[in-house]
Amino acid sequence: MLFVCYPKCSTCQKARKWLDANEVKYTERHIKEENPTEEELKAWIAKSGQPVKKFFNTSGMLYRELNLKERLPQMTDEEQIELLATNGMLVKRPLLVCENAVLVGFKEAQWKEIL
Repeated sequence: MLFVCYPKCSTCQKARKWLDANEVKYTERHIKEENPTEEELKAWIAKSGQPVKKFFNTSGMLYRELNLKERLPQMTDEEQIELLATNGMLVKRPLLVCENAVLVGFKEAQWKEIL
């Protein structure tokens, strides 16, 4: 299992504590130091069953600076994935990449159900 996070993010810290408390084994990856690639994002989005826009960190400063609320609706999925792959801070976190699912953000009930 791959836990993609930003260590300073309070939601990521909560998710890590939950994983540890539930003795879930995972490999941690710092999203800013090792940004997800286009190929990874395509695979994760497909596995998650979520639309591409759910993978954007809409509360991040970079999202606002780039005016993505206005720009994303005019972009294709391919263009959105290319953009996500340019900077880990654009990607919603944490991401938990499991064998059969990809969880975006931390919702304890959802994580409990999948894991």
